[in-house]
Amino acid sequence: MTGHPAAAVACALLAALLFAVAAVTQQRSAAAVPEGQPLVSSLLRNPRWWAATIGDSGGYALQVVALSLGAVLLVQPILVSALIFALPLAARLDRRRIDTGSMVAAAALTIALASFLIIGKPTDADRIAPSGHWLLPGIVLLVLIALAVAGALASTTTPAARALLLGTAAGALYGLAVALTDSVMAGLREHGIGHLLTGWQFYALVAAGLLGVYLQQRAFQAGPLSASLPALTIAEPLVAVVFSLAVLGERLRAGPLGLGVCAIGVVVMLATTLFLSRSQAQAAPDPA
Repeated sequence: MTGHPAAAVACALLAALLFAVAAVTQQRSAAAVPEGQPLVSSLLRNPRWWAATIGDSGGYALQVVALSLGAVLLVQPILVSALIFALPLAARLDRRRIDTGSMVAAAALTIALASFLIIGKPTDADRIAPSGHWLLPGIVLLVLIALAVAGALASTTTPAARALLLGTAAGALYGLAVALTDSVMAGLREHGIGHLLTGWQFYALVAAGLLGVYLQQRAFQAGPLSASLPALTIAEPLVAVVFSLAVLGERLRAGPLGLGVCAIGVVVMLATTLFLSRSQAQAAPDPA
């Protein structure tokens, strides 16, 4: 398939904007539900949560379009920029100023992201990977997700640790969904709707997405945003990139020096994402 990187970048940026708006709104809705009340039924009666969910769906649709135009290694790092959009939005809603440290971190994240994309030059691959290629990384990921959920459900787990573990599990499922979306769309283009409905990837994608949404709302309800948001934001691209390299066969076209710069860029992106997530959460008032 001939890629359209500029269009993929544009769609990914718009998706990141919608994800940012939805995340800020959904977190406030979920955190306002007391721990003893049913979470799902409470959210289903909340018009603000529904509006955020519609925006989230629009972001996912744009993400699908971006993945059909470019590689996971191109699209997924751009979605980290949702934090850059969420930062001023949350500050405006909370009627507070953005501190200098957050502005510097946002600038560093932008530079690291641009360096990764320009120097790494991510390349597309044959994304209809054989089922056997999914088996080992899929089993490892599911075991790790199960351990995270089990740890969150333990009676001795603190609210902050519960939010972190559930956020990590949700982010990991979202990362798996990204890789599955890429594979499903490639199969749909090449073989049509029949291949979509008879292949296991489509049903795995639906299951990963629904379970990820549920665990995300549980994470928002369980504890502070400073615990769940960094885990969500970091786990998704890490899992998506691992599957794009190990299963989908995507690669970076940089030389040894360029790969070193890309590695530094990834470290900077992770560090600034963590910093921005925590600073945004700690500065926000309790929605309840």
